[in-house]
Amino acid sequence: MIEVLAKLGRGPVFLAGEVLECVITFTNPLSASSTSASSEMLAWASAQIHCQFHASENRVALPPSDGSKHDVQAENETVFVPNRGERGQCILSTPPKILFCDLRLDPGESKSYSYCETLPVDGPPSFRGQSVKYVYKLTIGCQRVNSPIKLLRVPFRVLVLHGEATHHPLCTTHQAAPCPTDTLTLSPGLKDYQFPQDEAVAPSNPFLEEEESLKKDSRLADLATELLMVATSRRSLHLYNISNTRGKVGTFCIFKTVYKIGEDVIGTFNFSEGDIPCLQFSVSLQTEESIQEEFQRRRGQPVSFTTHARHQESCLHTAQSSFSLPIPLSSTPGFTTNIVSLKWRLHFEFVTSGESAGTCLVRGGQSEAVTWTGVEQMEVDTFSWDLPIKVLPTNPILASYVSQFSSTNSITI
Repeated sequence: MIEVLAKLGRGPVFLAGEVLECVITFTNPLSASSTSASSEMLAWASAQIHCQFHASENRVALPPSDGSKHDVQAENETVFVPNRGERGQCILSTPPKILFCDLRLDPGESKSYSYCETLPVDGPPSFRGQSVKYVYKLTIGCQRVNSPIKLLRVPFRVLVLHGEATHHPLCTTHQAAPCPTDTLTLSPGLKDYQFPQDEAVAPSNPFLEEEESLKKDSRLADLATELLMVATSRRSLHLYNISNTRGKVGTFCIFKTVYKIGEDVIGTFNFSEGDIPCLQFSVSLQTEESIQEEFQRRRGQPVSFTTHARHQESCLHTAQSSFSLPIPLSSTPGFTTNIVSLKWRLHFEFVTSGESAGTCLVRGGQSEAVTWTGVEQMEVDTFSWDLPIKVLPTNPILASYVSQFSSTNSITI
């Protein structure tokens, strides 16, 4: 018996273009009955990263793919296929790397191997939607002599900064060439934002001396964090008039429309200048998942909406109000592939009075002590409004704190 333990040292969340590092330990456990003859032999072990694509048959019409035949492992199980037995299509993979050949472990002995691979920058982000799913896994395959291959899968999450996949997501498995970590491959994702060219973007400490290799490994994450901070820290007043067919209801104010996951979306309402009384409002933070027209199962099929946070409030005779909606760290920033597009929005719903403000209260008696009570019935109007916002990734270390994936995975063979 051999125990195989895989550990992601920094956590299970990464930015595309970063280097994933995993320490894989093979152990022959020491037991009371162990003897010198209890040594274990492994023929080989290999590791590979792949992205698996799943699509809902009711929502997505995919063309046939020759790559689907690779999802099933051959009966003799002598070939390392990372996505063996998994549903969907393998749309992206890195070159396999051999960890060792002919490993002998005595009782109580263990050996560790370090696997490092640059995550491809042209792939989609990790996403679990109503129509499609993109799932990343590191698969370690190992085989004992005259035994079938055993697979240890380590799921992890990938955040994509550029927001748009540059390869066709229906391509068969290809070998993605490693991308050096010191290239500024993330800049197209923030092409809508202008950054000062005379300022140092990557944070640095002049009192510390770092090795050049460490600088290169950390440069992408540091630069991405800095660019995201600049893009999401810019504030400018956005005022919107809220009106229906009968007149003005109020105004809505928000100071920015670009956020990182983990931030709060904050907005304020001013109903004091409105002509139409607002009885109630609700604000929902939603994602809009739409399938590209050429892959829709039915022409004009509806878009899928997911609500991540909601605020509802009764506001009759309220001059001002506000809301704060958190963007979950576990959610996926907006992105686009050839198959699906994910966008974020604020969905507003207003309930207004169909009568004038003076009829919302009635006098309860004719004595000196006057009691005002609400009316039992009144006519109301409802209307909705959508405000698009942009949601970008955040520091992957921060997202690791709430990840559903574990940094440590193991099997026994």
